[in-house]
Amino acid sequence: MAKPQPRKMGHLVLHVRDIRKSFEFYTEVVGLTLSDWIEDKLVFLRCGADHHDLALVQIPPDAENREDLYSVNRPGLEHFAYELGSLEEIEAAASHIQSKGVKIERGIGKHGPGENLFLVFKDPDNNNVEFYADMVQVTEQNPYNPSVWKDDVTAFDQWKFEKFLVEPPKGWGEN
Repeated sequence: MAKPQPRKMGHLVLHVRDIRKSFEFYTEVVGLTLSDWIEDKLVFLRCGADHHDLALVQIPPDAENREDLYSVNRPGLEHFAYELGSLEEIEAAASHIQSKGVKIERGIGKHGPGENLFLVFKDPDNNNVEFYADMVQVTEQNPYNPSVWKDDVTAFDQWKFEKFLVEPPKGWGEN
């Protein structure tokens, strides 16, 4: 079974205390451009052609009392991602990962914002690592207008968990 061959490191997702304050910092200080929002819970930013290089996730106010995938009570890394070339490469990577006994966290799916395919798994230190493919490209020939997505299953997985290799995360049922 062939090892995956990532093309590049693609994006990083961070948990933040104040998404509006962090959005302002990364756009006004760092110089990133807005791609999309998912309500006031996630914001996607870019510096190049990829739909997003950085995404920011609002820490929920009740983080300490929740057990679902996205509730952490501290700012910091949610995941970092490596680009693969296609759905077929992600499927092959999933088989490879499983053959090595590595835990898959979520996927295979297709996000709403960015429309990228995704597969998330754990490294030895329990960090989330993502393989992704087919992200929207923003160029002069393919301009992009930011939008606000509803925080529902379509924003998380347009395929509604049909290709998931594990149980969907708690709290992400049909809404």
